[in-house]
Amino acid sequence: MLDRRTFTIAATVLAGAGAAIASAARAAAPPASRPDDMSLGNPNARVQVIEYASMACPHCGHFNETVFAPFKAKWVDTGKVRYTLREMLTEPVNVAAAGFMIARCAGPDKYFTVVDQVFRSQARWTQGDIKPIFKDIAAANGVDEAHFNACLSDEAAAQAVAGRAQRADEQDDVHSTPTIFVNGKRLDPTPTTPAEMDAAIQAALKAGGR
Repeated sequence: MLDRRTFTIAATVLAGAGAAIASAARAAAPPASRPDDMSLGNPNARVQVIEYASMACPHCGHFNETVFAPFKAKWVDTGKVRYTLREMLTEPVNVAAAGFMIARCAGPDKYFTVVDQVFRSQARWTQGDIKPIFKDIAAANGVDEAHFNACLSDEAAAQAVAGRAQRADEQDDVHSTPTIFVNGKRLDPTPTTPAEMDAAIQAALKAGGR
């Protein structure tokens, strides 16, 4: 497993989240954009899709493999939908945080490629040592070993990803992954097939977009 010491600050930030939730104001819908968002597609698209996901979430991995690729090709790459991924942390928290930290270290142009490769590597995690897997993913995306080690040792980055996860929980009222919003409307249940995702997008377009 990855070194848990790297994520001491992240764990500390998350530990206080539960007590704060009770008094936190619940947002009716999350804001459409934030300065630290990672997004794909046309910023002026009529439909905005926000996914809250954790790199350690197997359901998120399944969504990535079965729904996201056809959704991206049909809607995002054609300019009809703006897609945003917002980071959350599920157990093992240190692994989820590491995945996002590496993706951000790879830079905006490689962020979503790293996210996809980390999700697709989940089946290999049962072998025990995850760090070599992540190191290979990082190297394939231009992050050499020195940069990789520095990335995972960056306490400010660990605190930032933990803060984003806490904000999703407290401010956006999101407590499970994956959670998806289409033009501010939470999809419940979460789509599990491309057809279900298509239906949600088509309904948003029919309603007039944002």
